[in-house]
Amino acid sequence: MNTQDVAILDFGSGKITVLVGKRGANNTICIGGAGECEYAGFGDGEFFEAEQLTDVIRSAVSGASKQSGVEIKHLYIGVPGEFTSGVCHEVSLSLGRKRKVTNDDVDKLHEMGNIYKDHPEFTLINSQPVYYTLDTDQRLIQPVGLSSTKLAGQISYILAENRFITLIDSVMHEIGIESYDYVSSLLAEILFLFDDVVRDRYIVLIDTGFITTNVVVALGDGILAQYNFSLGGGHITGDLANYFKISFTHAEALKRKAALSLNTDEDDVYTISVNRTDTLDFPAKTVNEIVGARVKMIADTITKCLKICEYEYPDYIPYHITGGGLANIRGARDFLSKHLAKPVEIIVPRLAQFNRPHFSAPLGLLDMVLSHQPAEKKRGIFARLFGSK
Repeated sequence: MNTQDVAILDFGSGKITVLVGKRGANNTICIGGAGECEYAGFGDGEFFEAEQLTDVIRSAVSGASKQSGVEIKHLYIGVPGEFTSGVCHEVSLSLGRKRKVTNDDVDKLHEMGNIYKDHPEFTLINSQPVYYTLDTDQRLIQPVGLSSTKLAGQISYILAENRFITLIDSVMHEIGIESYDYVSSLLAEILFLFDDVVRDRYIVLIDTGFITTNVVVALGDGILAQYNFSLGGGHITGDLANYFKISFTHAEALKRKAALSLNTDEDDVYTISVNRTDTLDFPAKTVNEIVGARVKMIADTITKCLKICEYEYPDYIPYHITGGGLANIRGARDFLSKHLAKPVEIIVPRLAQFNRPHFSAPLGLLDMVLSHQPAEKKRGIFARLFGSK
């Protein structure tokens, strides 16, 4: 595997994706190969049909390897929000005298807040600063090289459930991948989709996939709070399939026709193709009501999540949505904005050919890894970013 190439694995709630890529000109991402495989997914903290994971992951890895011509020897595995928890700690380190802050000082500060070694339920996979402070208490993200008598800050720790780690460890062993690291998919998305200036003003990101939704409140380079619940675009498809007694495939096609922004009449219909010659018509008003009811349920659950958030962010902060569950439904942005009583914006990767909501997580993982690849793997920011596995 070329030292410039990296490979990531993303667990979507309906599809597993493996990407092989490297940095291109002007800090772009060049994807050399991709492997995708649909699977049963996960919900309520459990994989459906976990016994099939090995074959599905092997297929996705093989597809990416063949397309890129790269033998995948090391894999960065994105841990979905469903299997992670985020906690923040205020920590402080005395430097003894006024001197320049070093990378070792920052490492030591992060380590002081790491109380999760040998934890029976969780493994630390990411450690990132919400902010650092020095003598003046001014908040900053990069303290190295500045003079102070102390180093303090709020540090965000992302923890993966050990049962997830144990399961995927066994899968990696079965498919012959001996070298791998675990990474928070939600953290990768935050760092990828929003620049430093935007993140310093707080972020509320809502990632809705096929089965699950993640709600994240972030600041600086860290996650303050995250909430996960099992509702997504697949539930909308299921509602349509059950009501109209049609196949899941036809219901998915019907969902893609829906437009929540339309004022429909009783005679309006949505038409889908069922084969090369035949079509089916469905009452547009009824379809919109079914889709809208489930989107409202998701919006109500998002509101409940954010109501229990202990961190206060400014009222003017818009909510950003991504992922393939809701962002692709026409009119969903305005519908959510109305029911959340907040401005809502759709955010997608800023890359040609990949500017779709469902690419946010896999491209975020690839960008995170490519942005923190030092010559000495377990050193400095890389060691902090990717935990201590």
